[in-house]
Amino acid sequence: MNKYKIKNICCIGAGYVGGPTMAVFAEHCKDIKITVSDINQSRINDWNNPDTNYLPIYEPDLDNLILKYRNKNLFFTTNIKDSIAEAEMIFLSVNTPTKEKGVGAGKASDLKWVEASARQIAEYAVGHTIVVEKSTLPVRTAKTIEKILFDSQKKENNNNKKNQTFSVLSNPEFLSEGSAINDLQNPDRVLIGGSDHIAIEALSDLYKNWVPNEKIIRTNIWSSELSKLTANAFLAQRISSINSISAICEATEADVRQVANAIGLDKRIGKEFLSAGPGFGGSCFQKDILNLVYLCEFYNLKEVAEYWEQVISLNNWQKDRISKLIVNTLFGTVSGKRIAVLGFSFKANTNDTRNSPSIKICKDLIEDGALLSIYDPKVSQSQIEKDLGIKCSDQFLESNSGTIYYERSIEKTAEDAHAILILTEWKEFFNINWDLLIEKMKRPAWIFDTRSIIKTNDAKKSGFNVWQIGNYCNSYL
Repeated sequence: MNKYKIKNICCIGAGYVGGPTMAVFAEHCKDIKITVSDINQSRINDWNNPDTNYLPIYEPDLDNLILKYRNKNLFFTTNIKDSIAEAEMIFLSVNTPTKEKGVGAGKASDLKWVEASARQIAEYAVGHTIVVEKSTLPVRTAKTIEKILFDSQKKENNNNKKNQTFSVLSNPEFLSEGSAINDLQNPDRVLIGGSDHIAIEALSDLYKNWVPNEKIIRTNIWSSELSKLTANAFLAQRISSINSISAICEATEADVRQVANAIGLDKRIGKEFLSAGPGFGGSCFQKDILNLVYLCEFYNLKEVAEYWEQVISLNNWQKDRISKLIVNTLFGTVSGKRIAVLGFSFKANTNDTRNSPSIKICKDLIEDGALLSIYDPKVSQSQIEKDLGIKCSDQFLESNSGTIYYERSIEKTAEDAHAILILTEWKEFFNINWDLLIEKMKRPAWIFDTRSIIKTNDAKKSGFNVWQIGNYCNSYL
């Protein structure tokens, strides 16, 4: 069997998937030139910044890989044309947001960037090119990509110009933000779908530089595309399931952590994704479930669509009940009250705020007139302002109109606050000096721990009233 020789890789899209994925490829495929291209000049400038504190995304250990391989065999550029022309393999890692208007609005994925990238490949590719779907895509998206590429192939070959031929593969990412580098270095599995077995083995050979062959699964392209949507739907389902149980625990004197531990020891269930919290967030879970719902509706699978839609409904309910609980606990009003918000990213170890439950909860509190003092170790002030649609105030003013303040330490965030609201499980929030904080706050002082990460007894000894998700033993009840 002949093999495709891969000497140059291009990745279109320098975001949360493209950047880390290509950094790991660069480490294990040192004889291959890897170019990450993007139309966003500012993002590319950040990737090329000598100071890795300014990388466009935060992931543990990513900065070390960038420093080690950037401008050696890993390059970042806006020159998409040349990157495509010299590549034998191209990864599509572009954004696929939920459509905001038109057919399928609110559920279907917007594939405009995928189509635009496919058309760029069709225009600039030379010789045989393996095109790899890396973005999370609806089932049968490959058919659209193939149509664009193969029609271009016929046109170019008729004109006898670039001798274009194409293979299309699906190689979905299964990354968890906050542990993406480790997930890439030590994957549970690598999934490659396609019909061109030579192209499949060309991609497999790259992964074999660090992934055991038995972990590389080969499927048809449609199964590969659907597997990614299904994996995210199942993970989100587990989060909604345990969050529903957290509400029952609060009503029945049970502890959701004890319940989760008990059921997680059942090998048929497992312990992962059984931590109750304020709801799931990130770029994938909600988008992919909505996409799955849309597909089910398209194929007239009404009951299946309703089943998966309920996972999102429960997630939204969890966020709503937390913001309402805070208002009710603070004597029925938060108007003019300062609340210290610890954490804004959708999970720890990432600066990603997309669909973060913090956004909805904070917006609800602002609407009720709360003064939110927000601290997150990795999320910028500008990102918080963008997500909440409000500019941070320069100074603390007693007001009945909700507003936000951006702080750079836990202590500063807590000054003059009526309550502390923990929304992200950053490590520095696990062992806070509660004796110090309560002296800076108004009395009575509350802690709302939506992640079950603090030592409640220590906080209560310091004089706090404590509510912790999924735990009936809340001191103000």
